[in-house]
Amino acid sequence: MSAVPKSPSLLSAAALAKIEREAAKYPAERRGSAVMAALAIAQDEHGWVAKEVIEAVAEVLGMPPIAVYEVATFYAMYNTSPVGRHKITVCTNLPCALSGGNRAAKHLQDRLGIGFNETTPDGQFTLKEGECMGACGDAPVLLVDNKRMESFMTEEKLNALLDELKATR
Repeated sequence: MSAVPKSPSLLSAAALAKIEREAAKYPAERRGSAVMAALAIAQDEHGWVAKEVIEAVAEVLGMPPIAVYEVATFYAMYNTSPVGRHKITVCTNLPCALSGGNRAAKHLQDRLGIGFNETTPDGQFTLKEGECMGACGDAPVLLVDNKRMESFMTEEKLNALLDELKATR
């Protein structure tokens, strides 16, 4: 993704409206409870949450920037540095590893030509190693762009997924 655009707001009117909808679910004095949703909205808009975006979220929610930064850096679903157009997170916890998670990760690394925490030269894919995704019985599992869970990932299914993601522009 490109660098975050320099503007006074950094968040579009549409993103601000979505954040306001989330914040309205809580009492006014608890607007900060919407921080996770607000970070996800900001990340959907920018592709990642730069320091300036974190500060904008903090301002909208009336929170200290450090409190928003703590959330953004604690949870793996927030990208605090640029990532590829598609982020693929492979579960390699023990149950998934025993059921092919490591093989799936190796196949993706070989096919993409990158390791964990790297992005393909064309900027299309970032590969991450993930912790338990709560679907041990469906192993190996992976998460695409923090929103789409894929289960029982064979080499054929992995290849089809990569082809599908490459075709989406």
